[in-house]
Amino acid sequence: MPVLPGAEPYRHEGGEVGVLLCHGFTGSPQSLRPWAEHLAERGLTVFLPLLPGHGTRWQDMQLTGWQDWYAEVDRELRELIARCSTVFVFGLSMGGALTLRLAARHGDAVAGIVLVNPANKLHGAGAHALPVARHFIRSRPGIASDIAKPGAREVGYDRVPLRAAYSLRNLLRLVDGELPQVTQPLLLLHSPQDHTVPPVDSARILSRVSSTEVKEILLEQSYHVATLDHDAERIFEESHAFVGRFAPNIGKKGSSAGG
Repeated sequence: MPVLPGAEPYRHEGGEVGVLLCHGFTGSPQSLRPWAEHLAERGLTVFLPLLPGHGTRWQDMQLTGWQDWYAEVDRELRELIARCSTVFVFGLSMGGALTLRLAARHGDAVAGIVLVNPANKLHGAGAHALPVARHFIRSRPGIASDIAKPGAREVGYDRVPLRAAYSLRNLLRLVDGELPQVTQPLLLLHSPQDHTVPPVDSARILSRVSSTEVKEILLEQSYHVATLDHDAERIFEESHAFVGRFAPNIGKKGSSAGG
């Protein structure tokens, strides 16, 4: 299937500091593209992959699960580590959960992580019904474009495939158990008004990670897809400053950068 316009993966070959960005469930790289470009313009090497089953049509997600999504970001991270001297991982929503798992499993190879409205748990009665409902119901209404800014739109599916949602539920449970293994510096930005992922998820993550360098920022003017919302520029600037704190070689090219 052809990729939806704007949902294409993005790469920029920059300096020896690299950033991997992970998009959200049923979303696409489009939701993080301005963030990626902001970092690229400042000399960073940036990888923003399209997760399997995403960016085409929701039926394609029925054939994928969290293992596929995680394998993609894990492969991209390993390539980035081989190319750059210092590597960070950023994530939005489910991309935040993938980021946390990468941090837990790759340890010191990841210099720091940035999370925007990260998901930790599927809430509500619908989540409890998923183990059974996924066998009888193919999809439910979508969750894309929870954005306060007028005219802003997220390229994502208008339906949520329940088989994939069940897999997401399993991923979030797995990641929750791995949170104590996260030790990297952490910048967490979240929206008090989020209609997709409640603030309690961010609180749970902050209470369970082992990171000693932690900064929390509230995005008062934005909803869930804050990277396309009123607080987008603040996210971009705060995350770039965060990278600068832990990577003094930011924006520089080195022998490991490969040009």
